[in-house]
Amino acid sequence: MGRGIAIAFAYAGHDVHLIDIKARSAEAALALEREARADIDTSLASLSALGMFDDRQRPAILEKIHFSARDEAASTLATIDVLFEGVPEVMEVKREAFRFAAPHLKADAIVASTTSTILVSELAAVVAMPERFLNAHWLNPAYIVPLVELSPHAQTAPAVTARLKALLEGIGKVPVICAATAGFIVPRLQSLMMNEAARMVEQGVASAEEIDKATRYGLGFRFANIGVVEFIDFGGNDILYYASRYLASALADPRYAAPAIVDRHMQEGRNGLRDGKGFYDFSQVDPNHYKKEVLGRMLGMLKHLELMRPPQIAQSDAG
Repeated sequence: MGRGIAIAFAYAGHDVHLIDIKARSAEAALALEREARADIDTSLASLSALGMFDDRQRPAILEKIHFSARDEAASTLATIDVLFEGVPEVMEVKREAFRFAAPHLKADAIVASTTSTILVSELAAVVAMPERFLNAHWLNPAYIVPLVELSPHAQTAPAVTARLKALLEGIGKVPVICAATAGFIVPRLQSLMMNEAARMVEQGVASAEEIDKATRYGLGFRFANIGVVEFIDFGGNDILYYASRYLASALADPRYAAPAIVDRHMQEGRNGLRDGKGFYDFSQVDPNHYKKEVLGRMLGMLKHLELMRPPQIAQSDAG
């Protein structure tokens, strides 16, 4: 993940330092640096080959990425504004990384873990500067996927979260804020979906190929253009309510039952766009304009997939 984050910042014009705090011989440290440089260069070459940028810019991007072995780490740490921790997902390894870095960091440096499995509130207990600490969960590949999930803990200073959010927006990322809970947002949603897909293969509902096609051209197509919660309001909370009751009964599985908030919205008449309120407030929204805007997003994706076709109407039928 560290190399992907380095590419994202270097591409946006920032100087980046990849710091290796593991004790190694000089030869091993140099070999690791060479391997990392080659790996990063390969990734950049792929991006340029796919038209993301002019390949003549590749050397300049690479020059933005610097490497520091353990014996150089202290002086490097003293210069940085934001430290992204990306060591293995082992509490003691992370504890040692924070312990090593803390004495050398600037007084206002932000420290962000990139963990995907340890709660930020647990990690906060082992850092020396909890008010400047939060989690920044990137999605692979970090230099492509726009989303970064920011998860502050109870002691994180709001200004620190705001600074990191602004920095990420400045390099073209789309940060979201979520509570310090297991799974953040995307991992919770995708784990349910992936397990359900595997279960459908297991049950013989459809082949892996058909499920993937349905995902790419149906589910993925839809949710690339409209958020999941937004779609509840767009289609109607009542549709989700009744569909959930049907699936829970037909499949004899309470996993499909709707959460209490869906039941509550039904009772309160908060069914989304047509009621003027749901998860979102539509009281000041022109429904026809909004529907046209959503349709435009979907047509843009249809064009991207090269699936938009003209009407198959004979000239005589066109008047």
